[in-house]
Amino acid sequence: MLLSPAAAAVPRVRAEPSLAPVAAWLFCCCAMIYAMVVLGGITRLTQSGLSITEWEPVIGVVPPLSHAEWMAEFARYKAIPQYDAIHYGMTLAQFKWIFFWEYLHRLWGRLIGFVFALPFLYFLVRGRLPRRLVLPLFGILCLGGAQGALGWYMVESGLVHRISVSQYRLVAHLALALLIYAAILWVGLGIVRGPAPRTAPAAGWRRAAEALVLWVAATIAAGGFTAGLHAGLVYNTFPLMGGRLVPEGYARLHPFIRNWFENIAAVQFDHRLLAMTTVLGVVLVSAAGLRARLPKPAKWALSALLAVVLLQATLGISTLLLVVPVPLAVAHQAGAVLLLTAAIVFRHTLRPPRRAAVIDAPAALPI
Repeated sequence: MLLSPAAAAVPRVRAEPSLAPVAAWLFCCCAMIYAMVVLGGITRLTQSGLSITEWEPVIGVVPPLSHAEWMAEFARYKAIPQYDAIHYGMTLAQFKWIFFWEYLHRLWGRLIGFVFALPFLYFLVRGRLPRRLVLPLFGILCLGGAQGALGWYMVESGLVHRISVSQYRLVAHLALALLIYAAILWVGLGIVRGPAPRTAPAAGWRRAAEALVLWVAATIAAGGFTAGLHAGLVYNTFPLMGGRLVPEGYARLHPFIRNWFENIAAVQFDHRLLAMTTVLGVVLVSAAGLRARLPKPAKWALSALLAVVLLQATLGISTLLLVVPVPLAVAHQAGAVLLLTAAIVFRHTLRPPRRAAVIDAPAALPI
């Protein structure tokens, strides 16, 4: 048994170890971040986000244990403007309820950090990570650390001169969370990707999918400003706002660009407009996809995207008409992440075929 001349000419490289555990770890992190976004929505909607007035990354893991510790924590909350404006006269039991949601939110964030960092170090030390994944995953780890600091920066904005956090910092915190989520999801999808089709879809389809991802992201950001300004509590009719297509006072702030971020009427209108154009965009792409020769995974992903965008639109309109009940509002926030997920998966199914890997398995042939 000898190697053929052709086989001998092929450079040998080590076969990559199975990446199934790596993919499972990454998707687990995605699920935890998804839950974190939902927890963040509950924390915001229950006015719980400012109940913990200090940032103690280490000792803050332990909640108050004695009555004296609870009273001290409660006294710190009473010293900030939100207490007098929103929760004045609340009992200690009521304070413990809002404290619970903020504590759980912070604790879950710490847990995500450990669930990402420790397996990353394990896989890295054991040589289970291909070189192409090391730098992206390390970058995601750094973004996770920045997210913790940004979360406190957001909370800090509501402790002195405001009764709620800055809408700018809220959107930045949400955007970074979704960026981390999207990055982990993309890497995980790259690992579990099935056999590539023989021919790649036209580049126009990839650009269309990318446009949908960006449009969904912009809609979510506009939703963040809507939430940060509590803009969903006004103009609770659809499709008109105060009997008008474009609400009165849309451009009352100067310079004009401030209206997009600080004017309640403009912020809600922009979110509606982006949401409706997102639905329209997905419907048009789906209609075109019925006639196009797309890979079967892409067709399935596009169908899922259409279903999710219709569900999300229904949740959004219902939340508005019913004046933002907490369960519906939380479902709407969860639906936003699900919609972003569907858009990313659709884009991923349109990736062109990658080169076949060279495996260190000698092709021994008889002569």
